[in-house]
Amino acid sequence: MDKIVIKNLRVYAHHGVLPQETELGQEFFVTCEMYLNLNEAADGDRLNKTVDYSAIAAYINKFMAKNTYKLIETAAHKLSEQILIKYPLIEKIDLEIHKPHAPIDAQFEDVYVSVSKAYHTVYLSVGSNIGDRKAYLDSAVKSFEEKSGTKVVKVSKYYETAPVGYTDQPDFLNSAVCIRTILSPDELLKFVHEIENEQKRERTIHWGPRTLDIDILMYDDLRITSEELCIPHLRMHERMFVLEPMSEIAPNLLHPVLNKTMSMLRDEIKPNLPQDLNNI
Repeated sequence: MDKIVIKNLRVYAHHGVLPQETELGQEFFVTCEMYLNLNEAADGDRLNKTVDYSAIAAYINKFMAKNTYKLIETAAHKLSEQILIKYPLIEKIDLEIHKPHAPIDAQFEDVYVSVSKAYHTVYLSVGSNIGDRKAYLDSAVKSFEEKSGTKVVKVSKYYETAPVGYTDQPDFLNSAVCIRTILSPDELLKFVHEIENEQKRERTIHWGPRTLDIDILMYDDLRITSEELCIPHLRMHERMFVLEPMSEIAPNLLHPVLNKTMSMLRDEIKPNLPQDLNNI
């Protein structure tokens, strides 16, 4: 991927722990490597297909001067996030904040923090079988649309499906959603729980009725196994209510463990099901 680099931008700011740092301030140097596709900009000499590095330099200067953080770690993370949000053509950013006058009682050349942030492609399954099911699904999609640093890319049709596991409950309405987000997997999981809690999701019966259920199916090609989160979702390849909407929005998406596409996984289990899904 192409990149634009601003190297060692000199700024004066008030980040630090000691009083003289926050009151008097000091020099910092910021290096910013921004990754984006410059093909259209180069082919047509089109300004609107690239980013204005002069404007970005001014934004970095303003951000560093306006805010005061104890840690340059905090400054680096927040600044990189804001650049990604403010300039949507940028897919990834590597950012360094150098603090050459750090209060260290020793001879040294430099102190700096380096962070890397990027947009990630995530697939989610959303479902509801209580109350106004469509309204709950619509609300979930809207929450992702309104989340800073997150873009909704595709939403499948809504499919009515029979319950799985605990069957003594109403039918579900299910959909698949593709988003692009700068949230880490843990941050995304926390946000998912916030959305569910807003809709008064209760976890009283395993696989039981719920106002809103959101599962993280895939996050790039990442593989995660922990008590809180498993990616890819452990049962997605067994569930038609996941595979049918996923085959609609990403039929050729490859499962990173099974090495099969969504449509292949769907076609493998579809003949064994007693009924098809109905889309609404």
